[in-house]
Amino acid sequence: MAKLCMGLFSGSLDKLVGAGVILSGAAADDMDVEVFVLLQGARAFLKGNENKIDNVAEAPELKEHFIKQLEVLNVPEWYDFFEMAKDMTNVKIYICSLAGKIWGGEKLEDFNDLVDDLCGIGEYLTAAEEADIHMFI
Repeated sequence: MAKLCMGLFSGSLDKLVGAGVILSGAAADDMDVEVFVLLQGARAFLKGNENKIDNVAEAPELKEHFIKQLEVLNVPEWYDFFEMAKDMTNVKIYICSLAGKIWGGEKLEDFNDLVDDLCGIGEYLTAAEEADIHMFI
């Protein structure tokens, strides 16, 4: 079974949806997936922030259009993509402990139910080195 390792640096809606689409594809291919959530990304995974993320990193002037088209096309919320992938295959989501602390998340209970654990950057680097596919978003 192939393994995908994703470094999720961004916490913007466009990047989170993109990561969710990739996770869905990996889950459909029955891949093992490890997602390491870094810096800005960690804020999105704090409890209660799931529906508060509405910034767009790429072409911020098109934010309203992007959000409207997600609704028109009935695209699932970013959180739902991640949840569906976890239900379909072996997906583990880790928050970088430094990133968590930056946003006020010091323990696992501070993050939503998608998160499996907190870790250090060394664990991410090792996973990236051992993965068949490594992506950084």
